[in-house]
Amino acid sequence: MSATAIAFPNIALIKYWGKRDEALIIPQTSSLSLTLAVYPTTTTVSLLSESAPHEVLQDGAPMPQAAAAKVARFLDHVAELAGTTRAARVETSNAGPTGAGLASSASGFAALAAAASAAYGLDLSPRDLSRLARRGSGSASRSIFGGFAVWNAGSDDLTSYAEPVDDARIDAAMVLGIVNAGAKPISSRDAMRRTVETSPYNAPWVATNPTELAFMRDALRRGDFTAVGEISERNALRMHAAMLGAVPPVRYLTAGSMALLDAVAELRNTGLEAYATMDAGPNVKTLCRSAEAASVRDALAAAAPGIEFVIAEAGPGVSVSDHGVSVSGQGPTAIAGPGAPR
Repeated sequence: MSATAIAFPNIALIKYWGKRDEALIIPQTSSLSLTLAVYPTTTTVSLLSESAPHEVLQDGAPMPQAAAAKVARFLDHVAELAGTTRAARVETSNAGPTGAGLASSASGFAALAAAASAAYGLDLSPRDLSRLARRGSGSASRSIFGGFAVWNAGSDDLTSYAEPVDDARIDAAMVLGIVNAGAKPISSRDAMRRTVETSPYNAPWVATNPTELAFMRDALRRGDFTAVGEISERNALRMHAAMLGAVPPVRYLTAGSMALLDAVAELRNTGLEAYATMDAGPNVKTLCRSAEAASVRDALAAAAPGIEFVIAEAGPGVSVSDHGVSVSGQGPTAIAGPGAPR
């Protein structure tokens, strides 16, 4: 009747931005990401009596009302799948910033999906667990898996899910530049909706992404780090260009963000190969070879004093401790370690 799960954030190299089905969180395009071994979310779900309301705690205190309501709706869906009306108590904690564009919703709902499905007694395949996580946060579908994962956009609930990319041949890491760890001024959900509804650049963004994804899959198969980096950086810039075309514009990037973009470009000029990517927030993530991550961090820290930099290696998939099951980029395996959501 209780389960704990742990999940890690992922950063998309081919972005997901904008939905064509808000209720089911079906995206406009497929996407591809790298799960990182930093900032995990740990979540415990315990079943209560049928008549009790859901209880949602974050870091030991009641979660803010809007966020708690979203978690409660998700738990209602899980309970319905399990054929019960029992409520649940959720205790969750993020190791990193929440709502700052560092994928806390991805790790959060991946962990919540894993812990809740285990607590309610659901026996889900990795694909179905990914589909369930998607119902809370689209990017959470990818955090079910370790390493590189692709989220197939699909056309309905059954066909929209993530799966591991098992043929990637690069050893990559990211250096996270924490420009601002505070919550962003507009939520990803609202920013996506505004971009889809008002930006003239949204349609071209959607039209080019399938080709970009095909190029990325090919580059990963070939082990072509340069191509992976170039595709990732331009994909992020195009996404932000679509946001800037919205009415009113969605502008997450700050002066600190732009300075880091310049610093990453300068690294390449000096022979240290690195590429920038950004999500819905001001923080810049720099893709590099794992063996060069410390050098990239040190060079960026020298170029941008006052900004915190964190090295993030490729991370594992979600795990659930109480049920001894783990899902990773290589599929389910038995584990003995801990687990958790947001």
